[in-house]
Amino acid sequence: MLQDFKKFILRGNVLDLAVAVVIGAAFATVVKSFLDNILMQFIGGIFGKTDFREVGILQNSAHTKVYLKLGAFFTDALNFLIIAFAIFMVVKAAEKLQSLRKAGATPEENEPLTVEGELLTEIRDLLRDRAA
Repeated sequence: MLQDFKKFILRGNVLDLAVAVVIGAAFATVVKSFLDNILMQFIGGIFGKTDFREVGILQNSAHTKVYLKLGAFFTDALNFLIIAFAIFMVVKAAEKLQSLRKAGATPEENEPLTVEGELLTEIRDLLRDRAA
């Protein structure tokens, strides 16, 4: 049983998943810090409040008081959107690199040459032929 567990843990997918979870948690902490300490302070400076978590609406009824913390929801929603967008950008970049690796090309090879690039290519080829 211990050998099976060892095989399971050392399998590539499990290790990749573990690394992804740890890096994702660290990334979320950094983004949350950026949001709380920089972005929300900037937005708070514009609207006159430095902490949006306590902004809300108080609903009084005959029997209960309900306080809706809209600021906390706004902060958490913005935090989620920033993290989701950053992860989206990382995934798109990784997909681009994977497709280039599968094609066996570098990004420069896929771009069309300018007139100067074509001339330099011709000069290079002429010099190579002359040397040979």
